[in-house]
Amino acid sequence: MTETTSVAAGRPATAGATQPAPAAVGRPAILTVDDDPSVSRAVARDLRRRYGEQCRIVRAESGPQALDTLREMKLRGDHVAVLVADYRMPQLDGIQFLEQAMDLYPEAKRVLLTAYADTNAAIEAINVVDLDYYLLKPWNPPEEKLYPVIDALLDSWNCSDRRPVLETRVVGDRWSSRSYEVREFLARNQVPYRWYLADEPEGRRLLAAATADAPAPAPVPVDTYAIADTDVPVIGSPNGAAANGHTVALPVVVTPGGTALVNPTDAQIAAEVGLSTTPCEDFYDVIIIGGGPAGLGSAVYAASEGLKTVLIERTATGGQAGQSSRIENYLGFPDGVSGAQLTDRARRQAVKFEAEVITAREVVELRTAGNTRMVRFADGGELSAHTIVLATGVAYRQLPASGLERLTGRGVFYGSALTEAAGCAGEDIYVVGGANSAGQAAVYLARHARSVTMLVRGRSLQASMSHYLIEQIAGIANITVRNCTDVVAGEGDEHLGTLTLRDSATGATETVPASRLFVFIGAEPRTDWLDGTVERDAHGFVLTGPDLVVDGRRPRGWTLDRDPYHLETSLPGVFVAGDARSESVKRVASAVGEGAMAIALVHRYLA
Repeated sequence: MTETTSVAAGRPATAGATQPAPAAVGRPAILTVDDDPSVSRAVARDLRRRYGEQCRIVRAESGPQALDTLREMKLRGDHVAVLVADYRMPQLDGIQFLEQAMDLYPEAKRVLLTAYADTNAAIEAINVVDLDYYLLKPWNPPEEKLYPVIDALLDSWNCSDRRPVLETRVVGDRWSSRSYEVREFLARNQVPYRWYLADEPEGRRLLAAATADAPAPAPVPVDTYAIADTDVPVIGSPNGAAANGHTVALPVVVTPGGTALVNPTDAQIAAEVGLSTTPCEDFYDVIIIGGGPAGLGSAVYAASEGLKTVLIERTATGGQAGQSSRIENYLGFPDGVSGAQLTDRARRQAVKFEAEVITAREVVELRTAGNTRMVRFADGGELSAHTIVLATGVAYRQLPASGLERLTGRGVFYGSALTEAAGCAGEDIYVVGGANSAGQAAVYLARHARSVTMLVRGRSLQASMSHYLIEQIAGIANITVRNCTDVVAGEGDEHLGTLTLRDSATGATETVPASRLFVFIGAEPRTDWLDGTVERDAHGFVLTGPDLVVDGRRPRGWTLDRDPYHLETSLPGVFVAGDARSESVKRVASAVGEGAMAIALVHRYLA
């Protein structure tokens, strides 16, 4: 018996169809979405006729419905082989749907169904969503115009690596800063995980099963909290929960292989979930430090041009850009792209060219030995290369308000903290900052929260935010912008409870209830470890090229008979790209460009 699942809202499934149910083992799905019911039924009918025995045919009549279905299928562990989406749909057009579907099923083959007049849009979509094919309506006869396309896509999908994705499980406290950090680390590194609260039944069962014989916790600061339940007594010490009568430091991470990590470091998590943490070689042509857009740009161009390349990232590839919910002014993506999508594509591109990407390793020292450039890791390991590219980016500046430091990760978040978005449902939340990153976060969080209030120090957004983003914010009913407003204090016991705000124009203060505050107030370079090694400006940004030549004099200690190249630091063979460079343009496109330019200068240096 063939099966067609209809997910049209507000109506039963079509005659002879069944409601959503777990897929049979080994039976992938073909999902088709079209807002025209007659077209939707016709596509499903033709697909069912040819592929009904080998695939589930799932039908939706809008993009949002189809995304909801994909999320349910993802949770059940179902396979999706092909997505067929109509281009012209309200709410979410076919390109937008396929782009969001990529986050759920990146391996699924993507087909856009278009009218003849939309072929230009379909061609553009090849770049936007890595489109595999576009079909013109009508597709009759399907034997000539539909089936050969789907046959080829199914063959390609069947040949790809589709081993089941096993989830990592994290057990922790809702308002634990370390639990939050672990979830962010996994999410930003594209590691699937499931989150359990330690004071709920399933969390307690996992703790009891996972920690009976667990090794001692790693030396990571443990947050102060206690979890009380009839089955989990309150612990007198401020570092965990009890499972089976013994104390457990939280969070506990259970790997897909069943290993329990008690309050682990990022490096321990990375090693257990399959991230690469150890370089394969001792010597490289170029070491790239930092995995944001500049570092990834350098890695792609260096590896594609035959240089032995390794990229070292302390947390997760993507940097601040990777935390952006949506970037809409990046060249080549007219419908926008999430920072995670963009940087994940760049990472996969670098790996395709055989660049090594090392995660959860922090570089703390740079030195030279003749023509060799050497870096030392925080754990004492060393790595050498002919050249270095510094792409360390920047870190969000801390908000100097009373009481917020101890609440970081417990309601106060620096950066977009996408893992917290779902927890904002029905809440009134606050975003501090008036630049693009703050605006992008506000737009994204407004989809979940009851209200989003932007707290801006300046008199308006015009001086610091892109025009397109200002217009978006103005059109979203549940976003309010409060100009001339500072946060002067935050209070709460286990988590943020209230904020004290001050109107800088009048001096008046008020206290408002708040459970979550997202902070975007400028950035500071991550270059303290370079002090005394390369020259920096008064703010810590690295000086390069012409800025190092003052009154015709080259930088102190410069040994070469030439001026420093444009992106070269005061140490020959060491280059800098992106936000860490003095006077750089703080945009994703310019960072990628500088990353590529740095490699061109590496070639010149090596020659």
